[in-house]
This record gives sequence, C-alpha cells and structure tokens, in this order.
Amino acid sequence: MAFERIVVDPARMGGLPTIRDTRVTASMVLGQLAAGRTIDDVLADYPYLERDDVLAAHKYATAGVREREGGVARPG
Repeated sequence: MAFERIVVDPARMGGLPTIRDTRVTASMVLGQLAAGRTIDDVLADYPYLERDDVLAAHKYATAGVREREGGVARPG
C-alpha cells in the first residue's frame, strides 16, 4: 500500500516514517492522538500539517497493525 504523505527516508529522523516534507514522525502524531488530543489540537501544535497528514499517519499505523496481525492465529 502506498502512502503519499508518509515518507521513510534514512537521512531524515533516523529513517522513521515522517509526514511528507517535515521532521514530524508518524509516531509523534499518533502519540498525541493516543494521549487524547484531537486532530485540531495536533494541527494547532504543528500548523504546517494538514488534516490529511494526521489521517495519513493513522492509516499508516493501522496498515502496520493489520500486516502484523496477518500472521497471528485468530481464535476460532
């Protein structure tokens, strides 16, 4: 699955997934959401991000979890 707004560049933030053209990692955004902050709160903290960037970080994380769950046996 391609993510236009999420970039992995070994020369940026140690190769962590970042929001396109920034040094904001997907995990920074996800950490704020997990702490109960709203998308509007995140956008206020990072005014150069767009709502679609925050949603892309969420989708990226969701895709990673789904990929890992593919190999896990599901209770029957």
